[in-house]
Amino acid sequence: MSAGSVHRVSGPVLEVEGLEPGMLELVEIGEARLPGEVISLAGQYATVQVYAYTGGVRPGDAVVATGHPLRATLGPGLLGGVFDGMLRRLSGAPALLADGARLPTLDERREWSFTPTVEPGGRVEPGAVLGEVPETEAIAFRARVPHGVSGTLEWIAPAGSVTIEEPIARVAGVDVTLAERWPVRRPRPVAERLRADAPLSTGQRALDLFFPIARGGSAAVPGGFGTGKTVLLQQIAKWCDADVIVYVGCGERGNEMADVLEEMSRLEDPRTGRPLLDRTVLVANTSNMPVLAREASIYTGVTVAELYRDMGYETVLIADSTSRWAEALREVSSRTGELPAEEGYPAGLATALAAFYERAGRVRTLGGDDASVTILAAVSPPGGDMTEPVSAHTRRFVRCVWSLDPDLAYARHYPAVSWRDSSTRDAERVGEWHVARHEPGWAARRGRALRLLADADRLESIAQLVGATSLPDRERVTMLAGRLLREAVLQQSSLSANDAYCSAAKQEALLELALDLHDACAGVVERGVPIARIDELDLSPATRARDVAGPDDAAAVQAVAEQLRGEIWGLA
Repeated sequence: MSAGSVHRVSGPVLEVEGLEPGMLELVEIGEARLPGEVISLAGQYATVQVYAYTGGVRPGDAVVATGHPLRATLGPGLLGGVFDGMLRRLSGAPALLADGARLPTLDERREWSFTPTVEPGGRVEPGAVLGEVPETEAIAFRARVPHGVSGTLEWIAPAGSVTIEEPIARVAGVDVTLAERWPVRRPRPVAERLRADAPLSTGQRALDLFFPIARGGSAAVPGGFGTGKTVLLQQIAKWCDADVIVYVGCGERGNEMADVLEEMSRLEDPRTGRPLLDRTVLVANTSNMPVLAREASIYTGVTVAELYRDMGYETVLIADSTSRWAEALREVSSRTGELPAEEGYPAGLATALAAFYERAGRVRTLGGDDASVTILAAVSPPGGDMTEPVSAHTRRFVRCVWSLDPDLAYARHYPAVSWRDSSTRDAERVGEWHVARHEPGWAARRGRALRLLADADRLESIAQLVGATSLPDRERVTMLAGRLLREAVLQQSSLSANDAYCSAAKQEALLELALDLHDACAGVVERGVPIARIDELDLSPATRARDVAGPDDAAAVQAVAEQLRGEIWGLA
């Protein structure tokens, strides 16, 4: 390890002399051993970004190179924990800012119950499972042969208690432990990338029915202040059918992260009956924490997601929000004198975003399992400007855009997912997946509903000018269908016990309810029944069905549909 000293201090960026590091090498500054990363080399000087508060750092303080890049310690004990942007444990660690460099990620003294799953003497390759540790009641931590290690399994520990640093096996003379250190900016290796087609069920009708995402895909949630980005992502974290959730609060307010932690602790996991936090990892880099740790937080989060993916689990990474991460990039580039690009962001912004979203995907792991990492990220454009660089570049690299409309949010239509501005590239694949499972009508129903919504929007614009009563009855039926789709299907209350989560069966039943009522109304109008008589009917049970029927009660929705169809056809 080489050593140098601080030459100049500029906020969280230092100029160091006398050091011979490599690019992106981790260094420690001063007596407090504050962590920093080399981001530029110029002659005898190295520029270092510090992942901690630099108050008290002065010229002449010692700087020591560690010989490795920024790494995360990975092992059992991550699930249920709360960590900062460098994966240092926050829960139970009030002295984080004072002595953060030496704060461990995992408890090295805790003993875990290890059960071997292979016998010694055979040859093992990277990714092969050696044994299991029950990390939580929901998830078993699968100890694997590390990347770069292969050969004869010379010895494996018997069933019993071990710590994360004790050897559990010896492969070709290399001791293997439960813990490993991985550079967070380097994607973990896989055997093969696979085609993503199976949908990720989020429990949110506006997404699952109209803008689905495949497992292993990526989605952005752009929206202005107050449109409900955080609430929507929290709902997905609570109800999606992934095995492991990694929630990264990147520059979020502390009270929002506290709400996430409280809800995850309180909600019951339907798989185990235990708190949902048992299969969740929270990375909390709040707005009052060092800004440069924010830049590292999304890499830390996706590295943790890849760890559980490599064990064969379906994982979801939720980043809220990438706009604040990009602001950290802009601050670093301005302090280092980098030539600014559009709106002051560094010229490499698009490359950084592409590299981040590229780490999503469905893969075959080195151990032979099929698993995935799905990335969902909020985008918070200043002033709601969707043409600013972060929003514009993000749309290029993600497969789904769930755009939030401020007009819908101000009208109390939640989630405020715009059916006009949102899009998905996974709809065809998800449609094929439904066809393979004997649901050939899924794509047709989706397409028809989107067309009705678009037609209803167009007709409402005309109605505002000439009045709804001036339109032909057939077009007024289309406007009625658009209202039913918005109120009975697209709206969903996160505060309702029956509506916060919606099963696939109930989703389809609600969509069919709205479409069937449209068909019935159109049918009686064609038989000469005036639209005024349909307007006199009480169709409110259709919009109340989502709140009255339970999360899985499709039969109750179908009963409402049958009753209302009978009343409408009775007019003819």
